Amino acid sequence: DTYKADVALAAIEEGAAIVNDISGLRYEQALGRVVAATGAALVLMHTRGRSKGMYEKADYADVVSEVIAELRIQLDAAESAGVPAEKLIIDPGLGFAKTAEHNWQLLQRLEEFTVLGRPMLTGVSRKTFLGKLLAAADGSPRPAKERDEATVALNAVLPLREVWGVRVHAVRANRDAIAVAQRLLYH
Repeated sequence: DTYKADVALAAIEEGAAIVNDISGLRYEQALGRVVAATGAALVLMHTRGRSKGMYEKADYADVVSEVIAELRIQLDAAESAGVPAEKLIIDPGLGFAKTAEHNWQLLQRLEEFTVLGRPMLTGVSRKTFLGKLLAAADGSPRPAKERDEATVALNAVLPLREVWGVRVHAVRANRDAIAVAQRLLYH
């Protein structure tokens, strides 16, 4: 989980097989060349800007079509850097330069991302939009560490909706929920 080429190289040399770049090669393009040279897979996450000020860039006419279009540019950049298409994974960047409503729109329309032809990773674990959904009567969001049940509920559904992988904090609970949902629907 880095956007820095030197950190990615060190991690790959220690056995990492996937590099998760939250910038989608926008912060440090050399990362694409490092990943290409090593044969690792690369997750390209959508965001706009850096942590400071990214929510000011959460202005979309249609968040889904715009995120897809911007991910397509990131995929092209990765392939231009030499990363084979089959090593690329997309992430719509839930919570990054998006409002709570944008996140829900993305989640409701995940099937539209299949147009990119790449596996999709999502990270909803303990996100702010879940805290807002589960807010107390006074409107205060539920604290991050108290959002695991909501995360599990959402992640039980996501692999059934075109999602290849999920990023989580509570691994066992999420794995169990996904296994149950898959068993019920596919066996």
